[in-house]
Amino acid sequence: MAKKDTLKALINRGVSEEVATLLLGKYSTLSAIGAAGSEELVAIGLTDEAAEDTLAKIGKQSPRSSAQSKSKKPVPEAAPEEPMEEVFGNRVITPTEERLGALAKKLDMDLPPKIITDISRAIENADFDDAVCNKLLVVANRMYTSHLMDRNESAGVMAAHSLGEPGTQMNMRTFHYAGVANINVTQGLPRLIEIVDARRVPSTPSMEIPLVGIAAQDESVARHVAYEIEMTTLLDIASVETDITNMRLIVKPDIRKMTVHGLAPEDIVDRLNKVKAVRGLVKLSDFDVVITSDESSYKKLQVMYDSIRNAKIKGIDGITRAVLSKTGGTWKIVTEGSNLKEVLRIEGVDADKVMTNSILEVAEVLGIEAARNSIIHEAMGTLGEAGLDVDIRHIMLVADLMTNDGYVKAIGRHGVSGKKSSVLARAAFEITAAHLLHAAMVGEVDSLEGVTENIIVGQPVTLGTGAVNLIYTPRKEAQE
Repeated sequence: MAKKDTLKALINRGVSEEVATLLLGKYSTLSAIGAAGSEELVAIGLTDEAAEDTLAKIGKQSPRSSAQSKSKKPVPEAAPEEPMEEVFGNRVITPTEERLGALAKKLDMDLPPKIITDISRAIENADFDDAVCNKLLVVANRMYTSHLMDRNESAGVMAAHSLGEPGTQMNMRTFHYAGVANINVTQGLPRLIEIVDARRVPSTPSMEIPLVGIAAQDESVARHVAYEIEMTTLLDIASVETDITNMRLIVKPDIRKMTVHGLAPEDIVDRLNKVKAVRGLVKLSDFDVVITSDESSYKKLQVMYDSIRNAKIKGIDGITRAVLSKTGGTWKIVTEGSNLKEVLRIEGVDADKVMTNSILEVAEVLGIEAARNSIIHEAMGTLGEAGLDVDIRHIMLVADLMTNDGYVKAIGRHGVSGKKSSVLARAAFEITAAHLLHAAMVGEVDSLEGVTENIIVGQPVTLGTGAVNLIYTPRKEAQE
């Protein structure tokens, strides 16, 4: 594996670029890094915590090194976290809702509470008598019952068809944010595939961050918030020169860029002193920052340069760009990259309305119910962008199926389709021989309850008309 591939693999596993650069100075493959103990990683410049974290992310942690590190340095007990405050919002039933509910009960109508609530909000300020309200409820009940699915209808097949058929009409394109330069978000069929595949990282992660208070009205304050969010690296605000004669690196800050980002040379010194490869070697000389190597080695100088060139000086990891956009008279920030957990902590951000297109990140930060709503929102938005009108209930069924176990599953052989109880249904999807062989080895039984397995064996499907048995009893003649 080439070093650039190893670097990419490490970053995809959550290892920071700074740590990855240090590792590639000695190792060239993931297996070599995984085989190394935590002591060897500490020897090349990593802290104990970073070494253990890196080995855990690679997934090949050495038991020997782990045991030794635990015996030498006991892990301090984590401080107990304060329990989160529970927020309760009791729903208040209005008098109009109570009145409509009583009338619906009198008319023997089984209407959902949402329909009652929607009607009551619409007629809140109107003085309608019971006769008019009864007419409204009768029409609402007729419309509601006409949209109900028939008994024994195959809801899953209908949802799959309702999403699959419009999907064939979607084009492959990227959506360009109106009024925002160079911010592109994948839309169309590729985005729909990303959603149902439950990709951990979208191809174009992005966030919409509404602002509150002064930041929402004042462009300069909003820009300041954007600079707090956007990740600023050393090369964004300074140039780095290599002085081979004196074995040192000279960082020359750009005054204009430093002023725009609200930084001073001391901030660069403080941040670079936290980089393991140059810790204790960074000093301020007039307006320049000088990093002198502690050993006369060109390799050491190269390692130092690689470590600092992309060092984070300010901002949030993962967000490469943050640009302003004005919508409805208020400012918001649109980003390339996503880091929901950190963005919610920034002052001036409307935390209740922050959106990200990374569904698994929503699940990790806000929970599985939020992830379900995110799947529905993203899928409906993607279909709407393509001008396709799909009933939201089909997408809700897919979202429920993807999240009903408490975590986000893909619609595929590693998720929903691969975990079906029917052997024949799993075999009909992908890797047929492997499924049948494994089922034969462990003695699985297929009860033939679904659609696919009944079609395979050539018998009627037990759904729709196939779920009903008709018995004809001939009428006897009088003389018989």
